[in-house]
Amino acid sequence: MKTSFLPLIAAVLFSIGALGFLIRRNVIVILMCVELMLNAVNLTFAAYAYELRSMTGHIFIFFIMTVAAAEAAVGLAIVIALFRKRQSTDVDDVDLMRW
Repeated sequence: MKTSFLPLIAAVLFSIGALGFLIRRNVIVILMCVELMLNAVNLTFAAYAYELRSMTGHIFIFFIMTVAAAEAAVGLAIVIALFRKRQSTDVDDVDLMRW
């Protein structure tokens, strides 16, 4: 399998995730965009780990997946709490930290 195009695909996925993170106003979509960016990084690590025949990339993938799982759990808990309080998942409606 040729792995030279995988970093390019990862760059496209990361760009889509970053663009969605910056443009969209829905918290759930923002969390999905963060997951997309993390998976793009995982794809790059997997491609280079395969190409270099090294396990270091796989270890980084494991840590990134752990962080992504924790981010999803905490993020969705926050979204549920905000939705219960505000009846909306729009980031513009969230001004709890403002004075």
